[in-house]
Amino acid sequence: MLELRDLQLLTSLARHQHFAKAAEDCGMSQPAFSMRIRNLEDRLGFSIVRRGNRFLGFTGEGELLVTRGRGLLEEAKALEQELAAARGQLTGTLDLGVVPTAASFAARLVTRLRQAHPHVLARINVMSSTAIQQRLLEGAIDAGLTYRDSIEQSLVVREPLYEERYVLLAAPALVGENDGDITWSEAAQLPLGLLDQSMQNRRILDWIFAEQDLKPTVVMESNGFMSSIVMAREGQLATILPEALVEALGPLEGTCTFRLVAPDQSRPICLATMQRQADLSTVRALRGVVDGFMR
Repeated sequence: MLELRDLQLLTSLARHQHFAKAAEDCGMSQPAFSMRIRNLEDRLGFSIVRRGNRFLGFTGEGELLVTRGRGLLEEAKALEQELAAARGQLTGTLDLGVVPTAASFAARLVTRLRQAHPHVLARINVMSSTAIQQRLLEGAIDAGLTYRDSIEQSLVVREPLYEERYVLLAAPALVGENDGDITWSEAAQLPLGLLDQSMQNRRILDWIFAEQDLKPTVVMESNGFMSSIVMAREGQLATILPEALVEALGPLEGTCTFRLVAPDQSRPICLATMQRQADLSTVRALRGVVDGFMR
C-alpha cells in the first residue's frame, strides 16, 4: 500500500534530482531516505529510480508514480483544508513563489490575508520567473506572482494584478539637476547596480536598453535589490527599481527617485495558479484578497 509520505519523498526527489538534497528537504538522513525508496521498490515489485554513481532519473513506472503522486498530494492537502474550513476556521499553509520585483506587493497581499484568516501560514519564496513556472507544475508552490508573459497559459490560470513600471533610485549628486524624470539614455550613462541576468527583471531592462541601442554601465549585479539600494544611498551607483517597491519602502534618506521616460515602459504582473479540480481553500482565500485589493 502506498503512503502519502512515500509520494512526498518521490516528488521531492523529482524536484531536486539529487538524493542528498531531497533527503534534507524531507528532514531525513540520506541513508534513511534511500532505504525508504528501496523498501518501496521491494513492496511494489519494480524499480522506481535509475541509479548509478548519482541519481540518473526515474524509470517509466517511477515517472508515472511521480506524476500521479503530485495530484494525490494536492488532493490530500485540499481535503485537509476543506475539513478545517468545515469546522469554521481556515487553516493550513500557502506557499507563494514571487519574482523579486513583486515581493513588496506580495507582502501587502499576505498582510490582508492574515487579517482575514489569521490561522493561515503564508510562505513567500522569492525566486526567478522560470523557477515559479517549474515549481507550480511540480506542486511545490500553490501560487505565483510573476510576469504574465513568462508563464505558459496551458494548465495555469493567470489573473492580472498590476503593471510594473520603473524608476531610477540615486543620490542627487550622482544625477545632478533633474526635473523628476530621467530618460533611459541618461540612465545608461550612470554606474548601475542591477539584478543578475538569471532574473526576468534584468532581461526586461536589457531588452529596453537594447531596443534603443543603449549599452548601460553595469558596475554591480546581485540576485536581490538590497545591495543596490544600500550602495545607491551611499552615492556609489544608481539602480532601477519597480515603482511598487519604491512606494512600499517610502522615502529613503540620501536618495531621490526619478521616473524613467522616453519611452515609458511597463510589464504586466499576474497571479498564477494551477488549474485543479478542487482548489485549495488557501488559494481561494488569496483570490478573495486579490479581488478586494484590486477594487
